Amino acid sequence: MFDHPILPTTIVGSYPQPDWLIDRERLKASLPPRVRAETLWRIPEPWLADAQEAATLMAIRDQEELGIDIVGDGEMRRESYSNRLATALSGIDSEKHGTAVDRTGNANPVPLVSGPIRRVAPIEAQDAAFLRRHSTKPVKLTLPGPFTMTQQAENGYYPDARALAMDYADAVNAEVKDLFAAGVDVVQLDEPYLQARAAEANSYAIEAINRALDGVGGTTALHICFGYAMVHHGAGATGPKPKAYDFLAELEASAIDVISIEAAQPGLDPAILAELPTKTIMYGVLDLSIPDVETPEVVAGRIREALRYVDAERLWIAPDCGMKYHSREHSQAKLKAMVDGAALVRAEIK
Repeated sequence: MFDHPILPTTIVGSYPQPDWLIDRERLKASLPPRVRAETLWRIPEPWLADAQEAATLMAIRDQEELGIDIVGDGEMRRESYSNRLATALSGIDSEKHGTAVDRTGNANPVPLVSGPIRRVAPIEAQDAAFLRRHSTKPVKLTLPGPFTMTQQAENGYYPDARALAMDYADAVNAEVKDLFAAGVDVVQLDEPYLQARAAEANSYAIEAINRALDGVGGTTALHICFGYAMVHHGAGATGPKPKAYDFLAELEASAIDVISIEAAQPGLDPAILAELPTKTIMYGVLDLSIPDVETPEVVAGRIREALRYVDAERLWIAPDCGMKYHSREHSQAKLKAMVDGAALVRAEIK
């Protein structure tokens, strides 16, 4: 594993995209898109890539100035955490979309699988090289995982979901290897649907995840959560978030090194961490459902609770989830509290 301080801080994935880059009101008005959503961008196509690059530099600098230890690209080039990679694979129908029910119970447009899923060329490798080139700190990049992509697609080709997940896993495997080759220190698979579809996850998710990591060298992480706080905020049709995971201890059997979990908003009992004895835990200490900014003391208290069940050498500190639906100023204040809270506990350990 790469060098980092004890209790390293990091972001989960997304960071707020600037208002000049993306239509934030339109972004907030719908659930994360599963198919391409080019109308979200404010910048016309000839200049969009340059604008996304500028926003990525902003995200990197913000994190470094705040004292974040493991820096991400903030997913500035993405319309959602999953759709960029999911729609770049061959086997996806280019003429029409499919339909699938999301974790809120609503039907949404999704990629329609009409042929064998294959990754025909690198997708995020250029982004990985850019991130590595522009940060002096350890860096992390995220990819949607094979189980979640299977749940976010309509299967019009494979005999069953498991067969589809295995080909998604092969595509992810090729992408992960390219990201490490580009110099990334951590590659994270985003797998929120492990929790949303726990019964199906028990059937083949670990097999798919391990296949996605076959032959991979480098530190790997996996994020599992209860959904964006903007959508699952404790009211309305989705109801409050559960206080326990339906699928978490099962990840002990996976090849993943680091498990990223949401703990602050749901008030997760950290005792579950004892059931992941070989894994490093990326622990969510920032509640993204509230306008309040936690104090460093509140963050430190959440870290101390986790340390009752996991050694400091196996604990990373992070927000609950991605921060794309928050303002830059609010995110900066929250992340500063996180960094300062981690520093308080580090001082106690030393």
